[in-house]
This record gives sequence, C-alpha cells and structure tokens, in this order.
Amino acid sequence: MNAYLGIDVGSVSTNLVLTDQSNKVLQAIYIRTQGQPIVSIKKCLGMVLKKHPDVNIKGVGATGSARQLAGVITGADAIKNEITAHAVAASTLVPGVQTVLEIGGQDSKLIIIREGVATDFAMNTVCAAGTGSFLDQQAARLGLPIAEFGQLAQKATLPVRIAGRCAVFAESDMIHKQQSGYALADIVAGLCEALVRNYLNNLGKGKRILGPVVFQGGVAANPGMRDAFSRALDREIIVPEYFHVMGAFGAAIIGKEEAGRQGGTKFRGFAAKNLDVAAESKECLGCPNHCEIVSIVNGEQILARWGDRCGKWSALNNAPMTSEEEPLAHDLKHA
Repeated sequence: MNAYLGIDVGSVSTNLVLTDQSNKVLQAIYIRTQGQPIVSIKKCLGMVLKKHPDVNIKGVGATGSARQLAGVITGADAIKNEITAHAVAASTLVPGVQTVLEIGGQDSKLIIIREGVATDFAMNTVCAAGTGSFLDQQAARLGLPIAEFGQLAQKATLPVRIAGRCAVFAESDMIHKQQSGYALADIVAGLCEALVRNYLNNLGKGKRILGPVVFQGGVAANPGMRDAFSRALDREIIVPEYFHVMGAFGAAIIGKEEAGRQGGTKFRGFAAKNLDVAAESKECLGCPNHCEIVSIVNGEQILARWGDRCGKWSALNNAPMTSEEEPLAHDLKHA
C-alpha cells in the first residue's frame, strides 16, 4: 500500500498523519511531545508501522516548531512552516475557505486565504491567554476535565465578562467572579468569550475575516470556544474532522507534491525509529553574532546543523566534508 506521511512537531503535541494518493486520511496520531521531540517522532513512526506493516511510504512532509528536526530524522521531502501547512490542509478539506482560526497548545494563528492562496497571517506567540495550555490550566484549577469544559460553557445562561487580555488578569478575574457567587457555567462561558475577544483584537486587527471560516487546532475541540467565535463573528464556524492534526495533514499533502516533483522520496524508512539520534548545541565564536548552532548527530555522524546566520555550519548539511571542513565539524560536535 502506497502512502504519504505528514509530521507536525510542536512544543505541546506531536502529530502524524498517514494519507493515501487521494489525500484520504488512513491514520491520525496525536501524542504529547513532553519536551522530547526525538522520542515522540520515533514513537509515532512505530505506531504507523504497527498498524500498517506493509505500507510503502512515497513522500514525507514536516512542519511545526521542530520541523527541521523531524525532517532530518525522517528524511522529509518537504519542510514547511505551520502557516503553509495549515492553509493547505484547510483548503483541501473545506474548498473555498477564506479564513483559518488556529489555536494550539502554545500559540495562535490567523490565516487569510484568498482564491486558494494564503495572502496574510498573524501569530500570537507571546501571551498565553487564549492558548490551549491556558485553558488546560484553568480547567485543572476548576477541577474540570478539559473535555467537559466546553460543554459546561454551553449551559451558561448569562456569560460573565472576564478580563482576557492577559492570562494573569484573566485568572484573577475568574477567581473574583467565583468568590462573588457567579455560576461556574457562566464563568466558563465568559472566559471563552474573553479569549475570543483577545484573539480577534490581537490577531484579527485590520484583517477582513470572511467566510467560510475554519477553526482548527486542539482548542477547536472546545464547543464553548467555537460558539464564542460564531457569536463574535456572526457567522458559522466550521470545525473539520481532523481539526487536531491539520498541520500534519497539510504537511503530508506538501510532501506528496514535492516527492512527485523530485521523482521519488528521501524517506529514511521506518528504521529511522531506531536511529541513535541526539541533539547538541554550541555557540559559534567565529564572529560577533555568536550564533547558537544546533547539531543533530547519529553516533559519529553529523546529520544536520542549523542556527547560523552566515551558513558556515548549515552549508555542511548533507554534503561530503572536505578536509578543511572536518575539523570545524569535529569542534562543533565535541564542544
């Protein structure tokens, strides 16, 4: 069976999608990264091989904050940023989509699409308010399973107004409202509305949000957030079936297209899950920039490097080392 892999490695979750030639999802995996991206990538590969032992991978794409790492370990044919991967995925599942709302564990994105092309975007990577991790934290503080958070919000009769511009202020305001005797459902619904206001004020400022609007990322599982977006934008919000792994789905499509262009895949094979891969870092002292160089090593072999501005180290990736370059690589690896 021929298939394509897409991998999205983020700070909170590692997602993998296996698709067929027609982009039908054969397997979708969502696991916690737990600060160990290399381990989580290998675990995902093992899960695919266990479920589909006869699969023949014809193309691989990688995205997410650890996309370079995922690309090196798997031999990805394409390594793309999250904006591109999410836009491709949304356009494939919801033809004609013009706006993508994406909220993950640690960041939020707003992508504007016109005629199938991502024309503008905004990201919030600074404030935790409105991200999945903040909702997880508040659900735990209230003693609610995160899966029930959204359903409780839907039972509200009058959502209370919560200050949502800052995670610290939002939590303080929620505690104040609890102590004032407001119903928990109204507080939870108020928090959802506050986070949506914060999202739209920060990311949607100056942008035309036109429908169809797709809501994806892990927070899209929360019906309270979906309903709050629908009320704020006064339009239907579409949550696609694979909302939680859309980045990986988009990466699989991009990987398939790139493998087709180059006439084959660079996939290392499922033996990659057994690679003895480790990451090492060093500050380069070659100039005043003092770049932080990351090296991915397999035993004595350096698989890839990045982080330099001048290209002195990353230019050595996937190329035979000259006698002049070898000492540089050795110094970097053993620093």
